[in-house]
Amino acid sequence: MRFRAKLCVLMLAIAALFGLAGTPARAQSKDHVVSLSDLNKDAARPAQTRQSNEEAVRALLSSDQAQKALKSANLDYQKVDKAVGQLSDEDLAKLAERSRKAQNDFAAGRISDRDLMWIIVIALGIIILALVLR
Repeated sequence: MRFRAKLCVLMLAIAALFGLAGTPARAQSKDHVVSLSDLNKDAARPAQTRQSNEEAVRALLSSDQAQKALKSANLDYQKVDKAVGQLSDEDLAKLAERSRKAQNDFAAGRISDRDLMWIIVIALGIIILALVLR
């Protein structure tokens, strides 16, 4: 009889342990304060921002005026394009902001072809300087 009592207590203890082991799994299944999709979006945002900034700079550098500036400076577009991808996020963001402003000003007629050419030459200088100082 005593053996059966010990066996029953042991079985109850094991059952309780299995019951408690399932508790953390149930706790994790509850909704979190921040959803997984929100975390994924936040994680992807810097890459999307960088891609957008690279596109803005490349759009300016692929314009006719930029191609003329590259040719007059004896620079290969492929090398400059590669250099854009090597810029730091901070330098790229600044250059992208200037590129967007220059394109908008040119489209609105606020700057001339010549002024845009100077802006492009300055942007190329910034790209080269940023890479040299790296």
